[in-house]
Amino acid sequence: MAFNPEKSMFEKRKEPAPAPAEVKQPEAEKRPMKTDTLPRVTATIGKSICIEGNITGAENLIINGQVNGSVDLADHDLTVGEFGKVSADLVGKLVRIDGEVTGDIEGTEVVIVSQSGQVRGNIVAPRVTLEDGANFKGSIDMDPVRNGDASKANVAKPQPKQSRPEVESSAKQPSVA
Repeated sequence: MAFNPEKSMFEKRKEPAPAPAEVKQPEAEKRPMKTDTLPRVTATIGKSICIEGNITGAENLIINGQVNGSVDLADHDLTVGEFGKVSADLVGKLVRIDGEVTGDIEGTEVVIVSQSGQVRGNIVAPRVTLEDGANFKGSIDMDPVRNGDASKANVAKPQPKQSRPEVESSAKQPSVA
């Protein structure tokens, strides 16, 4: 190595660095997420949470707080916990009430009102369970045809009336004098 007076011994040689390889970043997809490939999770609304409005989603839900509005989880389980106070219409696959609900409840499979549950409203589901001690005021409709599950209905369909010719009677009616 030859001595170069322009460089000191502590300076590094400055050689051009190789150009970094270009990495393509995938573009963000703007499609909605496929929920059937995700593991089932349960969301929780805690005791100190108060929600005003409509709740929809693609996962199970436990409500221990206060909800005013509507909850629509038709393909998922919905539980109103012991501390839950709900003034809303509820829709879920399996709906379990351990707290207080004022509003109509629709279960696509089953609605369960536990012994600590209090419901003021109507229930529509193919199966309904009211446990001993449950507090319920309203009506229950368990008509599977109304719930869109006509395949499980064991109700006989009315047969069309066959037209019969009128039969004239040759017997004389007794006359009343």
